[in-house]
Amino acid sequence: MTMASARLLIDGFERVQEAVTEVLDGLTPEQLSWRGPDGHTNSIGWLVWHLSRVQDVQVSDVAELPEVWRAQDWQRRFALPYRAEATGYGASSAQVGKFSATAEQLAGYYEATHLQTVDYLGRLHERDYARVVDAMWEPPVTLGVRLISTLSDDLQHVGQAALVRGCLARS
Repeated sequence: MTMASARLLIDGFERVQEAVTEVLDGLTPEQLSWRGPDGHTNSIGWLVWHLSRVQDVQVSDVAELPEVWRAQDWQRRFALPYRAEATGYGASSAQVGKFSATAEQLAGYYEATHLQTVDYLGRLHERDYARVVDAMWEPPVTLGVRLISTLSDDLQHVGQAALVRGCLARS
């Protein structure tokens, strides 16, 4: 039986999915790589890749599943000039500037990550959310907190991508 918490989390991640679809719609690789009016903004493509990688890494870790990035060969398909384990966290402006992908690649990778996320969430029970997934913090991080922080991070980054898209439309 799916619990209320799982349904709420699934709804939240489906909102990310909808926003990712909207922000990518109709954009060329050049538009996806546009770095804002100052030339230093994180691009739409990089932001969507980053939020997908973070969700993939965080969920696969707590679910004890392989990362979609590697298991479904997205790393090879993107052929980015980054280490295999890169998520974009702490990336320099120069590293962001080397990002290039198509909307189809980004949408496909996010969709595959989303499907793994929703499948995992659908198997959780209320008691699962209290499980400690990272004892290195004080207080220790529970599964529920990790999932909410991942959702929050995704929503912030897709919002940033939407803002960049709005600037792109005005440039």
